[in-house]
Amino acid sequence: MTATQTLTQARPDSRKVAPRIRQPWERRALRAFRRLPVWILITVLLVVVLYPQLWIILGSFKTQAEFLSNPTWALPESFNLDNYIQALTRGNVATNYRNSILVTIPSVALIVFLGVAAGYALEVMVWKGRKTMLLVILAGIMVPGQMILVPLFTVYFKVGITDTLWPLILTYTVMGLPLTTFLMAAYFRAIPREIFEAATVDGCGPLRSFFVIALPLMKNAVLTVALVQFFSVWNDLLIALTFTVRPELATIQVGLLSLNDQYGSTQYGPLFAAISINIVALLIIFVFLNKKIMAGLAAGSLKG
Repeated sequence: MTATQTLTQARPDSRKVAPRIRQPWERRALRAFRRLPVWILITVLLVVVLYPQLWIILGSFKTQAEFLSNPTWALPESFNLDNYIQALTRGNVATNYRNSILVTIPSVALIVFLGVAAGYALEVMVWKGRKTMLLVILAGIMVPGQMILVPLFTVYFKVGITDTLWPLILTYTVMGLPLTTFLMAAYFRAIPREIFEAATVDGCGPLRSFFVIALPLMKNAVLTVALVQFFSVWNDLLIALTFTVRPELATIQVGLLSLNDQYGSTQYGPLFAAISINIVALLIIFVFLNKKIMAGLAAGSLKG
Protein backbone atom coordinates (compact mmCIF):
# COMPACT_ATOMS: atom_id res chain seq x y z
CA MET A 1 0.00 0.00 0.00
CA THR A 2 1.46 3.28 -1.02
CA ALA A 3 1.59 6.41 1.11
CA THR A 4 -1.04 8.10 -1.06
CA GLN A 5 -3.49 5.24 -0.59
CA THR A 6 -2.88 5.22 3.18
CA LEU A 7 -3.55 8.97 3.41
CA THR A 8 -6.70 8.61 1.33
CA GLN A 9 -8.07 5.86 3.61
CA ALA A 10 -7.20 7.81 6.79
CA ARG A 11 -8.83 11.03 5.63
CA PRO A 12 -12.53 10.93 4.73
CA ASP A 13 -13.70 12.28 1.47
CA SER A 14 -13.77 16.06 1.81
CA ARG A 15 -15.75 16.58 -1.33
CA LYS A 16 -19.21 17.96 -0.51
CA VAL A 17 -22.08 18.90 -2.67
CA ALA A 18 -22.40 22.70 -2.73
CA PRO A 19 -25.82 23.92 -1.58
CA ARG A 20 -28.08 25.26 -4.26
CA ILE A 21 -28.12 29.02 -4.36
CA ARG A 22 -31.65 30.33 -4.11
CA GLN A 23 -32.82 32.88 -6.55
CA PRO A 24 -33.78 36.36 -5.25
CA TRP A 25 -37.47 35.69 -5.87
CA GLU A 26 -37.21 32.45 -3.89
CA ARG A 27 -35.65 34.25 -0.92
CA ARG A 28 -38.37 36.91 -1.00
CA ALA A 29 -41.08 34.27 -1.17
CA LEU A 30 -39.54 32.36 1.75
CA ARG A 31 -39.36 35.50 3.89
CA ALA A 32 -42.95 36.38 3.02
CA PHE A 33 -44.09 32.84 3.92
CA ARG A 34 -42.34 33.05 7.30
CA ARG A 35 -43.97 36.40 8.02
CA LEU A 36 -47.42 35.26 6.92
CA PRO A 37 -48.63 34.21 10.42
CA VAL A 38 -47.54 37.57 11.84
CA TRP A 39 -49.37 39.49 9.12
CA ILE A 40 -52.50 37.40 9.64
CA LEU A 41 -52.41 38.12 13.38
CA ILE A 42 -51.89 41.87 12.76
CA THR A 43 -54.78 41.90 10.27
CA VAL A 44 -57.10 40.20 12.75
CA LEU A 45 -56.14 42.68 15.49
CA LEU A 46 -56.69 45.64 13.15
CA VAL A 47 -60.12 44.35 12.20
CA VAL A 48 -61.06 43.80 15.85
CA VAL A 49 -59.86 47.26 16.88
CA LEU A 50 -60.82 49.38 13.87
CA TYR A 51 -64.14 47.84 12.85
CA PRO A 52 -66.11 49.11 15.91
CA GLN A 53 -64.70 52.60 15.40
CA LEU A 54 -65.53 52.55 11.69
CA TRP A 55 -69.02 51.28 12.50
CA ILE A 56 -69.57 54.15 14.95
CA ILE A 57 -68.31 56.76 12.47
CA LEU A 58 -70.56 55.45 9.69
CA GLY A 59 -73.48 55.27 12.12
CA SER A 60 -73.04 58.94 12.93
CA PHE A 61 -74.36 59.77 9.44
CA LYS A 62 -77.50 57.62 9.71
CA THR A 63 -80.95 58.87 10.57
CA GLN A 64 -83.11 57.45 13.33
CA ALA A 65 -85.23 55.60 10.75
CA GLU A 66 -82.14 53.93 9.27
CA PHE A 67 -81.09 52.69 12.70
CA LEU A 68 -84.51 51.16 13.34
CA SER A 69 -85.26 49.68 9.90
CA ASN A 70 -81.96 48.91 8.14
CA PRO A 71 -79.46 46.20 9.15
CA THR A 72 -76.70 47.23 11.53
CA TRP A 73 -73.98 46.76 8.91
CA ALA A 74 -75.78 48.80 6.23
CA LEU A 75 -74.10 51.96 4.99
CA PRO A 76 -75.78 55.34 5.55
CA GLU A 77 -78.03 56.46 2.71
CA SER A 78 -76.52 59.97 2.71
CA PHE A 79 -73.54 61.68 4.32
CA ASN A 80 -74.57 64.91 6.02
CA LEU A 81 -73.58 66.69 9.22
CA ASP A 82 -77.05 67.04 10.75
CA ASN A 83 -76.27 64.62 13.58
CA TYR A 84 -73.03 66.46 14.41
CA ILE A 85 -74.77 69.82 14.47
CA GLN A 86 -77.55 68.44 16.64
CA ALA A 87 -75.06 66.87 19.05
CA LEU A 88 -73.01 70.07 19.38
CA THR A 89 -76.02 72.32 19.88
CA ARG A 90 -78.97 70.50 21.45
CA GLY A 91 -76.82 67.83 23.07
CA ASN A 92 -74.47 70.36 24.74
CA VAL A 93 -71.46 68.40 23.47
CA ALA A 94 -69.59 71.63 22.71
CA THR A 95 -69.97 72.72 26.33
CA ASN A 96 -68.85 69.30 27.50
CA TYR A 97 -65.74 69.49 25.33
CA ARG A 98 -64.94 72.94 26.69
CA ASN A 99 -65.21 71.66 30.25
CA SER A 100 -63.00 68.66 29.47
CA ILE A 101 -60.33 70.94 28.00
CA LEU A 102 -60.52 73.32 30.98
CA VAL A 103 -60.11 70.37 33.34
CA THR A 104 -57.58 68.26 31.44
CA ILE A 105 -54.97 70.87 30.54
CA PRO A 106 -54.41 72.29 34.07
CA SER A 107 -54.56 68.82 35.61
CA VAL A 108 -51.98 67.36 33.24
CA ALA A 109 -49.74 70.43 33.59
CA LEU A 110 -49.76 70.17 37.40
CA ILE A 111 -49.26 66.40 37.35
CA VAL A 112 -46.31 66.58 34.98
CA PHE A 113 -44.58 69.55 36.61
CA LEU A 114 -44.94 68.27 40.17
CA GLY A 115 -44.17 64.68 39.16
CA VAL A 116 -41.01 65.62 37.28
CA ALA A 117 -39.85 67.83 40.16
CA ALA A 118 -40.53 65.05 42.67
CA GLY A 119 -38.70 62.47 40.55
CA TYR A 120 -35.73 64.84 40.24
CA ALA A 121 -35.65 65.47 43.99
CA LEU A 122 -35.89 61.77 44.82
CA GLU A 123 -33.33 60.41 42.36
CA VAL A 124 -30.86 63.21 41.60
CA MET A 125 -30.68 65.24 44.80
CA VAL A 126 -29.07 63.65 47.84
CA TRP A 127 -30.85 64.17 51.15
CA LYS A 128 -31.74 62.09 54.16
CA GLY A 129 -34.98 60.14 53.97
CA ARG A 130 -35.53 60.30 50.21
CA LYS A 131 -35.93 56.51 49.92
CA THR A 132 -38.56 56.53 52.64
CA MET A 133 -40.33 59.42 50.97
CA LEU A 134 -40.38 57.51 47.67
CA LEU A 135 -42.04 54.55 49.39
CA VAL A 136 -44.61 56.86 50.97
CA ILE A 137 -45.44 58.36 47.57
CA LEU A 138 -45.66 54.92 45.97
CA ALA A 139 -48.09 53.87 48.67
CA GLY A 140 -50.55 56.27 47.06
CA ILE A 141 -50.74 53.96 44.03
CA MET A 142 -52.18 51.19 46.21
CA VAL A 143 -55.00 53.39 47.57
CA PRO A 144 -58.19 52.81 45.51
CA GLY A 145 -59.60 56.07 44.21
CA GLN A 146 -63.15 55.02 45.07
CA MET A 147 -62.31 55.11 48.79
CA ILE A 148 -61.50 58.81 48.89
CA LEU A 149 -64.22 60.27 46.65
CA VAL A 150 -66.85 60.74 49.37
CA PRO A 151 -64.43 62.32 51.91
CA LEU A 152 -63.09 64.60 49.17
CA PHE A 153 -66.59 65.66 48.18
CA THR A 154 -67.31 66.53 51.84
CA VAL A 155 -64.14 68.61 52.04
CA TYR A 156 -64.86 70.40 48.77
CA PHE A 157 -68.41 71.14 49.90
CA LYS A 158 -67.21 72.67 53.19
CA VAL A 159 -64.61 74.76 51.36
CA GLY A 160 -67.28 75.95 48.91
CA ILE A 161 -65.81 74.96 45.55
CA THR A 162 -68.32 72.30 44.50
CA ASP A 163 -69.92 74.61 41.92
CA THR A 164 -66.65 74.95 40.01
CA LEU A 165 -64.24 72.74 38.08
CA TRP A 166 -61.61 72.93 40.82
CA PRO A 167 -62.67 69.65 42.52
CA LEU A 168 -61.95 67.78 39.30
CA ILE A 169 -58.59 69.49 38.75
CA LEU A 170 -57.40 68.92 42.32
CA THR A 171 -58.57 65.31 42.42
CA TYR A 172 -56.97 64.40 39.09
CA THR A 173 -53.72 66.05 40.16
CA VAL A 174 -53.52 64.23 43.48
CA MET A 175 -54.46 60.85 42.02
CA GLY A 176 -52.02 61.13 39.11
CA LEU A 177 -48.98 62.22 41.11
CA PRO A 178 -47.90 58.85 42.62
CA LEU A 179 -47.64 57.04 39.29
CA THR A 180 -46.02 60.03 37.59
CA THR A 181 -43.45 60.36 40.37
CA PHE A 182 -42.62 56.65 40.13
CA LEU A 183 -42.17 56.82 36.34
CA MET A 184 -40.08 59.99 36.43
CA ALA A 185 -37.87 58.54 39.17
CA ALA A 186 -37.21 55.54 36.93
CA TYR A 187 -36.39 57.83 34.00
CA PHE A 188 -34.00 59.95 36.09
CA ARG A 189 -32.35 56.75 37.33
CA ALA A 190 -31.42 55.96 33.72
CA ILE A 191 -29.49 59.25 33.32
CA PRO A 192 -25.80 59.04 34.37
CA ARG A 193 -25.33 60.86 37.65
CA GLU A 194 -21.97 62.18 36.42
CA ILE A 195 -23.83 64.71 34.26
CA PHE A 196 -25.38 66.40 37.28
CA GLU A 197 -22.16 66.10 39.30
CA ALA A 198 -20.23 67.87 36.54
CA ALA A 199 -22.86 70.60 36.45
CA THR A 200 -22.56 71.04 40.22
CA VAL A 201 -18.77 71.35 39.94
CA ASP A 202 -19.24 74.05 37.31
CA GLY A 203 -21.39 76.03 39.74
CA CYS A 204 -24.86 74.96 38.59
CA GLY A 205 -27.38 74.94 41.43
CA PRO A 206 -30.19 72.38 41.85
CA LEU A 207 -32.86 74.67 40.41
CA ARG A 208 -30.82 75.63 37.36
CA SER A 209 -29.73 72.02 36.86
CA PHE A 210 -33.38 70.98 36.85
CA PHE A 211 -34.47 73.45 34.17
CA VAL A 212 -31.29 73.50 32.03
CA ILE A 213 -30.15 69.85 32.18
CA ALA A 214 -32.90 67.60 33.50
CA LEU A 215 -35.88 68.83 31.50
CA PRO A 216 -34.14 68.85 28.06
CA LEU A 217 -32.85 65.32 28.66
CA MET A 218 -36.29 64.13 29.72
CA LYS A 219 -38.43 65.69 27.00
CA ASN A 220 -39.50 62.34 25.48
CA ALA A 221 -40.24 60.90 28.91
CA VAL A 222 -42.16 64.02 29.92
CA LEU A 223 -44.22 63.84 26.74
CA THR A 224 -44.96 60.17 27.33
CA VAL A 225 -46.11 60.73 30.91
CA ALA A 226 -48.14 63.76 29.83
CA LEU A 227 -49.97 61.75 27.17
CA VAL A 228 -50.64 58.87 29.56
CA GLN A 229 -52.13 61.26 32.09
CA PHE A 230 -54.00 63.15 29.36
CA PHE A 231 -55.81 60.01 28.20
CA SER A 232 -56.46 59.00 31.81
CA VAL A 233 -58.00 62.35 32.75
CA TRP A 234 -59.89 62.84 29.49
CA ASN A 235 -61.49 59.38 29.55
CA ASP A 236 -62.37 59.40 33.24
CA LEU A 237 -66.03 59.02 34.14
CA LEU A 238 -66.22 58.10 37.82
CA ILE A 239 -64.52 61.19 39.27
CA ALA A 240 -66.23 63.56 36.83
CA LEU A 241 -69.61 62.01 37.57
CA THR A 242 -69.03 62.29 41.33
CA PHE A 243 -67.99 65.93 41.45
CA THR A 244 -70.24 67.27 38.67
CA VAL A 245 -73.14 68.92 40.48
CA ARG A 246 -74.55 70.87 37.53
CA PRO A 247 -75.02 69.89 33.86
CA GLU A 248 -73.13 73.02 32.81
CA LEU A 249 -69.98 71.58 34.46
CA ALA A 250 -70.20 68.12 32.90
CA THR A 251 -67.19 66.81 30.99
CA ILE A 252 -67.42 64.97 27.69
CA GLN A 253 -67.68 61.52 29.27
CA VAL A 254 -70.51 62.62 31.57
CA GLY A 255 -72.14 64.38 28.62
CA LEU A 256 -72.05 61.20 26.54
CA LEU A 257 -73.57 59.26 29.41
CA SER A 258 -76.45 61.68 29.79
CA LEU A 259 -76.92 62.38 26.08
CA ASN A 260 -79.79 59.89 25.88
CA ASP A 261 -81.81 61.89 28.38
CA GLN A 262 -81.52 65.06 26.31
CA TYR A 263 -84.21 63.85 23.95
CA GLY A 264 -86.39 61.66 26.17
CA SER A 265 -85.38 58.61 24.10
CA THR A 266 -82.18 57.31 22.58
CA GLN A 267 -81.29 59.25 19.43
CA TYR A 268 -78.57 57.10 17.95
CA GLY A 269 -77.41 59.53 15.28
CA PRO A 270 -76.40 62.43 17.58
CA LEU A 271 -75.06 59.94 20.12
CA PHE A 272 -72.81 58.26 17.54
CA ALA A 273 -71.74 61.68 16.25
CA ALA A 274 -70.62 62.79 19.71
CA ILE A 275 -68.73 59.54 20.25
CA SER A 276 -67.09 59.86 16.82
CA ILE A 277 -65.82 63.36 17.62
CA ASN A 278 -64.30 62.03 20.83
CA ILE A 279 -62.54 58.97 19.43
CA VAL A 280 -61.31 60.63 16.24
CA ALA A 281 -59.70 63.49 18.16
CA LEU A 282 -57.92 61.09 20.53
CA LEU A 283 -56.87 58.85 17.64
CA ILE A 284 -55.31 61.76 15.76
CA ILE A 285 -53.32 62.80 18.84
CA PHE A 286 -52.07 59.26 19.38
CA VAL A 287 -51.08 58.69 15.73
CA PHE A 288 -49.07 61.91 15.45
CA LEU A 289 -47.26 61.41 18.77
CA ASN A 290 -46.81 57.62 18.58
CA LYS A 291 -43.04 57.77 17.95
CA LYS A 292 -42.52 60.13 20.86
CA ILE A 293 -44.47 57.79 23.12
CA MET A 294 -42.36 54.79 22.10
CA ALA A 295 -39.13 56.76 22.57
CA GLY A 296 -40.21 57.85 26.04
CA LEU A 297 -41.22 54.32 27.07
CA ALA A 298 -37.86 52.96 25.92
CA ALA A 299 -35.92 55.66 27.78
CA GLY A 300 -36.91 54.35 31.21
CA SER A 301 -35.85 50.77 30.43
CA LEU A 302 -32.18 51.50 29.75
CA LYS A 303 -31.17 51.25 33.37
CA GLY A 304 -32.99 49.62 36.25
